[in-house]
Amino acid sequence: QVQLVESGGGLVQPEGSLRLSCVASGTIFKINDMGWYRQAPGKQRELAATITSGGSTSYVDSVKGRFTISRDNAKNTVYLQMNSLKPEDTAVYYCNAEIIRSRYFNPRQYWGQGTQVTVSS
Repeated sequence: QVQLVESGGGLVQPEGSLRLSCVASGTIFKINDMGWYRQAPGKQRELAATITSGGSTSYVDSVKGRFTISRDNAKNTVYLQMNSLKPEDTAVYYCNAEIIRSRYFNPRQYWGQGTQVTVSS
């Protein structure tokens, strides 16, 4: 069994900052790409940022220069540092990871339960 658990969401004023964390636990042989998706009310879920096991990152244009994704492979954890937050960043943020449970298993996508981020004055 593998579980992803997010933390760090909340209410923040515009131009404020938040740091999201996501820990993967359970039977894990290897974690490939990790990422953060977000879904705003009435909109489709979109990819915000991704990071490979080697540390290469990519971002959706709307968060470039404001968000930073990082990971600690020893702790099976991925982070999303969000600065200069805007009301349009308001969404439920979901952690995603491609995980191999053992050398006998194929990679599989896992999702966290989501954490609410609200940017409002």
